Amino acid sequence: MMIEFDEAVLDQLIEELSLTEDIAISEIPDIELYMEQLTTFMESKLESQVNGTPEKVLTKTMINNYTKAGIVMPPVNKKYTKRHIILLILIYNLKNILSIKDIKSLFGPVLNNIATPDDDLITLEEIYTTFLDVKNVELACFRQGLAEKANMIKAKTEASDNAGKKTAELFLIVIMLVAQADAHKKLAEKIIEKYF
Repeated sequence: MMIEFDEAVLDQLIEELSLTEDIAISEIPDIELYMEQLTTFMESKLESQVNGTPEKVLTKTMINNYTKAGIVMPPVNKKYTKRHIILLILIYNLKNILSIKDIKSLFGPVLNNIATPDDDLITLEEIYTTFLDVKNVELACFRQGLAEKANMIKAKTEASDNAGKKTAELFLIVIMLVAQADAHKKLAEKIIEKYF
């Protein structure tokens, strides 16, 4: 199988990741939702991020487990607020990398008593909008850095003119991405362990 791979293909693959399809703060309902409405909202807004897997974005069981773990405040009269939704979106993004225990450790000193916003060091709205801003900056840096690393890998395989050259390049890109992801994950865990 011949693999055609260049910067345009790399850009297309990055686009397919749906990394820029975030829920804007203005899209989050400022009304209280029941559990079914909440899960439907999350599913509709985040479905593009599950990349074709059969997994659900957010289930009733997940929400109940997060509440029991103390990282989401209990609903009031079985209704969830904008604050719940923001927190659940953040957890959804963080749990791909961090354990629930680490997420709780991370939020603990910043949100203090999860049930009230009165003692938050940073409001959930500020945390969320900053998260989106940082994510967009990171995506731009990611694209540029990935293109540079892909060119470096191409240069390393330039001498090879066998039929498997493109496969070797893709293999090396995957290995590089895994190493990069591992380094970022370990640094995040180390910061949580040391300071949270």
